[in-house]
Parts: sequence; C-alpha cells; structure tokens
Amino acid sequence: MIKLSEIVEKEEVVKVIGTEDCSISGLAFDSREVEPGFAFIAVKGTQTNGHKYIDNAINKGAIAVVCETLPKNIYPEITWVQVNDSAKILGIMASKFYGEPSAKMRLIGVTGTNGKTTIATLLFRLARELGHKAGLISTIVYRIDNKSKPASHTTPDPIQLNSLMQKMVHKGCSYCFMEVSSHALDQKRIAGLDFDGAVFTNISHDHLDYHKTFDNYIKTKKKFFDELKSGAFALSNIDDKNGNIMLQNSVATRRTYSLYTMADFMGKMLEKHFDGTLLQINGREVWTHFVGRFNVYNLLAVYGAAFLLGFKPDEILLAISKMKPVDGRFEVFRSIEGIYAVVDYAHTPDALSNVLSTIDEVRTPDEQLICVVGAGGDRDKTKRPKMASIACRFCNKIILTSDNPRTEDPLQILADMEKGIDKHNAKKVVTIPDRREAIKTAKLLASPGDIIVIAGKGHEDYQEINGVKYHFDDREEVKILFGIT
Repeated sequence: MIKLSEIVEKEEVVKVIGTEDCSISGLAFDSREVEPGFAFIAVKGTQTNGHKYIDNAINKGAIAVVCETLPKNIYPEITWVQVNDSAKILGIMASKFYGEPSAKMRLIGVTGTNGKTTIATLLFRLARELGHKAGLISTIVYRIDNKSKPASHTTPDPIQLNSLMQKMVHKGCSYCFMEVSSHALDQKRIAGLDFDGAVFTNISHDHLDYHKTFDNYIKTKKKFFDELKSGAFALSNIDDKNGNIMLQNSVATRRTYSLYTMADFMGKMLEKHFDGTLLQINGREVWTHFVGRFNVYNLLAVYGAAFLLGFKPDEILLAISKMKPVDGRFEVFRSIEGIYAVVDYAHTPDALSNVLSTIDEVRTPDEQLICVVGAGGDRDKTKRPKMASIACRFCNKIILTSDNPRTEDPLQILADMEKGIDKHNAKKVVTIPDRREAIKTAKLLASPGDIIVIAGKGHEDYQEINGVKYHFDDREEVKILFGIT
C-alpha cells in the first residue's frame, strides 16, 4: 500500500478533487484489471479511450481515478486527479509505486529499426558471463537473471515494466538491458524510467502504418536521446545517416561507433566466413561466431556499451568470442546432405537486404541462394513490393509465402509483394501461400551446398491468421525436413 500523494507527480497535475492521502493497493489502466483499492489511470490509447471505462473501474473497486478530462459524474467517495497527459503520468506513477526500480540498476535501452534484440540480448549475456546478475526485456523473452518467461510485447506497458524491474532488483540484478520500440516511445511506456545509457542501431523503412511519415519515425526515436540525463551515455551508429541526428541536443555523454569513419568504437572485418567473422575492434582482434556486416555493427554496439558501463576491453572481447547468435537471428541449420538453411527475423527491406547480401558475399558461384519470404498483414503495405524486389536482387529462386496475415487476405498481401517483381525476374519466383509447403518446396529445389533463407518470423512459434495464433515455428519445420533431432 502507498499513498496516492506519494506517486503522483505534482508538476503533471491540473486539478485534484478529494483526498490524496488515500492508500493505493495497485494500479491499472485497463478497467478489467482493476481490484478494490486500485487507482485507475484513464489513458487515451490508439485502439480505445480509457475515459470510457471510468465507471467500470469504479464499479470494480477503484478508489482513485487519474484522467485528462473529468467526467460529468464526480462521485464524492472517489479521489479525482486531472492531468495533462495520462500516458506519461501512468509511467511515473508505476515507477514510484514499485519503488523506482530502474534507479537501482544500470538501465540500458536499445532502439532502432534492426538489431535491438541481438544487442540487448548479447549485453545481457555479457554481463552474466562477467559475473553480474542482470535482467533482459526483449522481443523474445523477459529474463530475471536465470529465470525467463516469453515476451508479450517488445516493450511492455509501464505497470508490467516496473513490476519486472522490481523483481530484478529483488533478485539482486545490477543491470537491465531492454529494447525500446518506437511504439513504446510514442506511447510513453518508458516515462518515469531512469536510463543510464541508450544505443541507436539504425533507421530504415518500418512502422509507417503507425507513424505515418518517416520524419515522425525519426523524431520519435530521437526523443529517447533528447530526454537522457546528463550522467547517462548516448551511443550511436554514425554510419547510419540519422546516427548523428540522434546525438544532437542530448545532454548525455555522446559516443559513436562505425565501420567506415572515425568514431569512438571502430570496427573492421578482417575475414568473413559462413561460420563466423574475424573482427578488429579498436585495434584488437577477435574471432566471433556471427556472420555479416549487420552483425558486426551489433557487436560494435555491444562492445561500446559494455566499455561505457566500465567493463575492461579484454574481458569484453573474451565474452564476445564465446557468444552465439540469438534465437531466430541468422540461425543456421545443416542437413545431412549439406543443404544449409538460415532462419532469420528479417521483416523489413533493410533487414532482408542485410541477411541476403551477407550470404551473397560468402557463397561460391555454384551455391544457389533460395529465399522463402512473406510480409505481415495489418502492417505497412509499402514495404511489401520492396521485400520481393530485394529477394530478386540477391537470390536464384524466391518463394513468396504467408507470414502473419493477421486479419488481411493472404493472397492480397502476396499480390502486393508481386508488384515488386519485374518481368526479368518473374521466372525465378513462385508463390505458395501455405508457409509449410513453401519451406518444403525450397528444400526440394535445393542441392548440396545451397543455402535457403527463411525470413520474417525468426523466433516466433506461431502464425497469426484472422486473429488466431496457430502453432508454427520455422525452425521446427527446418529440423523436421533436415532430420535434425
């Protein structure tokens, strides 16, 4: 229990009706989650407006309501707190209610279009490899040191987020590494958190269905860096054309990483093979199990962030040399007869290009590159033809198939993708809506030494069709076809 007055930020309050000395037993922004003694925060969301459910929350036992617009019926037994921004106050209240756990750890956020999961996960692994307890909040999983549970969102809601972090603190975690999505930034899910560092990976074509314009997307990412405290660090990939923009106006310690220009953390690919890469980072060599230029950027970000956290260069490089790729991120399988399959989460044009160009650089002329690729439904439609066009640029054969069609017609999604195929490439493309059959067909088309890329879903173990999630795992399908137990 905590008094409402202790968790409401006075600067955010417009008006209070009733007593702020009431004791709060919990917080909820979904009226269905309200229990007796809770404070209900009415948030104007993207799908619905929490103000419509104030009466529902009160009927379920809410004793305080935080809202932007006071309703006509002001119940005298309820404490009413009017604020300018309930999404922001929700984050602040959640942080205070759970004892400000983010201030009791070194909290590092990773944002950008691609690479967030890999960087956050590898930083988590590195910290634990070096003897520290740590937490992880990623697209794939939430980790509290050695305990884990499947993730529900890339960045959870503020209540779940602070609850997770409180558990990390109770378990003795010194560090927390988390992905920070553009949706979470726009919806202020990280309000009230105390970040010690932020990493920018890159920005490419994604989420324009939500942000509407690329400029809005960039501004949303930049806001994360603009709001860092002076004692934090801001680490940015300056090979991305927006890398320096992220650092502008930030009062944090600004640091950079690069493969091509002068930076604080500089990398160079000395050797590249299908099973790993020999890197040079700030003049020191390290062999890694990671493949591709995009992974070199990820490792540079990991090295830079770890260094800025105070770890020593030699111990960082030793930890990096032991690391393996994250589940569903350039995960390689080999059949008995020598056919390779790469399962990767690449679901944006840039990410797909990274994966395919990486393989194209290391394969021999007689090794075919076959790609199985789709595009998600209810998402940015403009990237669909681009995905197909990129596959045509690098691959000998392409199979267009369903990803997560969600509520859209899978055939319409595929028709949108087919618009990116010109007449010169049409003969090497086949469309098979059933994803399982598409993967089987790719195996039938492959010969020993060939490489099949199955893109778009990576770690996901489901396929969402008409609002229902059916079990489907690209990795499982490959293992069955390859006879891997």
